[in-house]
Amino acid sequence: MFSKYAFILAAGTSLGIGLTAQPVNANTFVHLFEWQWDDIAQECENWLGPKGYKAVQVSPPQEHIQGDAWWTRYQPVSYQLESRSGSSTAFTHMVQRCEAAGVDVYVDAVINHLAHGKGQGTAGSHYDHETLSYPHYQPQDFHEPCGIEQDDYTHNADRVRRCQLVGLPDLKTGNPAVQNSIAEYLDRLAELGVKGIRIDAAKHMDPNDIAHILGRLEYPLYAFQEVIDLGGEAISAAEYQGIADITEFRYSAHLGDIFNNQPLVNLRRLGEEHVFLPSEIAIVFTDNHDNQRGHGAGGDNVLTHQDGSLYRLANMFMLAWPYGYPKIMSSYTFTDSDQGPPKTAVYQQEEIQCGEAWVCEHRWPEIANMVAFRQHTEDAGVTHWWDNGNNQIAFSRDTQGFIAINREHNDLTRTFDTDMADGHYQNVVDDDQCVAVEDGQLTLNIPSMSAAAFHVGAPCPAP
Repeated sequence: MFSKYAFILAAGTSLGIGLTAQPVNANTFVHLFEWQWDDIAQECENWLGPKGYKAVQVSPPQEHIQGDAWWTRYQPVSYQLESRSGSSTAFTHMVQRCEAAGVDVYVDAVINHLAHGKGQGTAGSHYDHETLSYPHYQPQDFHEPCGIEQDDYTHNADRVRRCQLVGLPDLKTGNPAVQNSIAEYLDRLAELGVKGIRIDAAKHMDPNDIAHILGRLEYPLYAFQEVIDLGGEAISAAEYQGIADITEFRYSAHLGDIFNNQPLVNLRRLGEEHVFLPSEIAIVFTDNHDNQRGHGAGGDNVLTHQDGSLYRLANMFMLAWPYGYPKIMSSYTFTDSDQGPPKTAVYQQEEIQCGEAWVCEHRWPEIANMVAFRQHTEDAGVTHWWDNGNNQIAFSRDTQGFIAINREHNDLTRTFDTDMADGHYQNVVDDDQCVAVEDGQLTLNIPSMSAAAFHVGAPCPAP
């Protein structure tokens, strides 16, 4: 379980937003989407642990249908740990190696439904959606078949939770026997050392069902629920409060909208005109594996690695701004929204292969080095907000850090006020650049579409 940290505003300081004095998480986790277990183990040891990532979210480890598309992982056949990412033995070793490196493993848990079609899964198990025959379940364990219509999302919460999501047989998660079966799977993961779960399609389950499933666990697991809520629907994320943390899709949508379409000065009001979840229960992200493909609250404003500098700046802001528990997306390139992962491993001959088939955004310096910024600015309020009325902004995190972002087409040259102690600090965006803070001030020259960030954990020797 990760710790929660209180967000304390400096005396007399106003955020200018609706996110006031809420507990915030000082940690960051990453989603290594569709990575092999062996590759994740190496990355925990070589990068995630040393850089300070708290945890890694991994793709569903349970047996799934065969096929090349990414979404085959979200059509489970059984709870055997044999998947496209590797064997149960490889999974166990990965969890152990990540734990030794100081990195928790969060499993993407697909517990709302089973696979469509019939055939053999990745572990050889037989399944048939027509007869509702699966290794762990029989027909009485499923809701009566019905389809979710688009209109149901705005007018019929019961059908969204009871009917079949894109034709996938919907489990009776209110049934104690089904709850026990799911809890046994999750307990097995916890026994192997898994520390947390992402509850996939939580919106398609009754909140009480999820609460009862988690209540049946013998071993503690951190949990967060995938509830896609952009407003105006029959089901809201607020209904799932008090059960486990929740994905805040509105944060991703509004962050992308501001960086794409509005002056960055509006970031100071992020949340003022939009109601977000309380910080202490919100999972925030710039993009995730669904919305970067146009699925699950996707849209033209969602920022992805394809947006280059704009994406880097948005992630830097997310990691510098004291709200929520941030998740970094680590992608692979695709030209088709159904496209599965590359056939080549991320690690080859012990060397990481990033930049082409595997994007590895979590290794980009502007993102990776901000993980420590977030940790070192724990409990620090926002002070000395500055903006040029348009696309240049800066703010301190009390005495612990400072960041300036320039989305203009010209350089930003200015002397800024900060609360940082006098000394020399390294710009975490540029490892070779050190700046001096004198009398609480520092002078910067920031190129177009770039940023500078400093924190007390990255001092430089005086020249």
